[in-house]
Amino acid sequence: MGTIGELGEFGLIGLLTRRLPRGPDVRLGPGDDAAVVAAPDGRAVATTDLLVEGRHFRRDWSGPYDIGRKAAAQNLADVVAMGARPTALLVGFAAPLTTDAAWAEGLYDGLADECRAAGASVAGGDVVGADAITLAVTALGDLGGRPPLTRSGARPGDVVAVRGRLGWSAAGLALLEEGRDGPAVLIGAHRRPEPPYAAGAEARAAGATALLDVSDGLVQDLGHIAASSGVRIDLDSSAVPVPDVLGPGGLRHALTGGEDHAFAGTFPAEAVLPSSWSPVGVVAEGTGVLVDGREPGRGGWDHFRA
Repeated sequence: MGTIGELGEFGLIGLLTRRLPRGPDVRLGPGDDAAVVAAPDGRAVATTDLLVEGRHFRRDWSGPYDIGRKAAAQNLADVVAMGARPTALLVGFAAPLTTDAAWAEGLYDGLADECRAAGASVAGGDVVGADAITLAVTALGDLGGRPPLTRSGARPGDVVAVRGRLGWSAAGLALLEEGRDGPAVLIGAHRRPEPPYAAGAEARAAGATALLDVSDGLVQDLGHIAASSGVRIDLDSSAVPVPDVLGPGGLRHALTGGEDHAFAGTFPAEAVLPSSWSPVGVVAEGTGVLVDGREPGRGGWDHFRA
């Protein structure tokens, strides 16, 4: 196939879009000026993310398939965190003209497979030449006639619970930065997160008062719920799931590591939580987040922090 420059814009578009299955929510897919996506609820949940080579991924650490799955996962998880069902992605793909067309195929295979896991489709997008690979992904979702789950509904007395892996991606990143090749499960978690997409429906069924995707670290992200709801969140570090594979720095990774795309929510004290959810704290009157009664140090990801 050669490079994407040799294929040309429309050759590349044809190569990539042929790889994308279309689900029932996409009424008109790639090939026109815009896609048509069903919105049965009359509203659409929408979110977008940018991934820049060297900032969000490295091609010497991750292959194109994993990068595609990661790009889709972080957007699909945001839709699920609103209590919505993911329906479609729009993908902007910028890359040097010397990029192998096979690399682009792997990327879109990853996007498509992650969409399948969440019940969504890639509905369209754009391609353009650039100095570095950049992905701009927009995800859409359907609320099914229900109100969104936001960050502003937590109330004193609520239970704080988490669903999914915490700290695995951060631990894997640390291994890669140290030049190590294992444990493979941690490096794999950094390359390809596994959001538990059922978490949104589970949280809604359990009466969640607030919900979010843990993308920048548990403490930092729970701080968003605390600020939006006007409450304090008290975390019990002994209740945070820290498997042995995370090693001696496991708790730090679990509290401050991002990119696992787990979910954290608040629930009424009487709520019956599925066994897949782990209670890790309570909501109280006040402000901020405390860990074992103390102010945590600086942690979590901030794109503009040096």
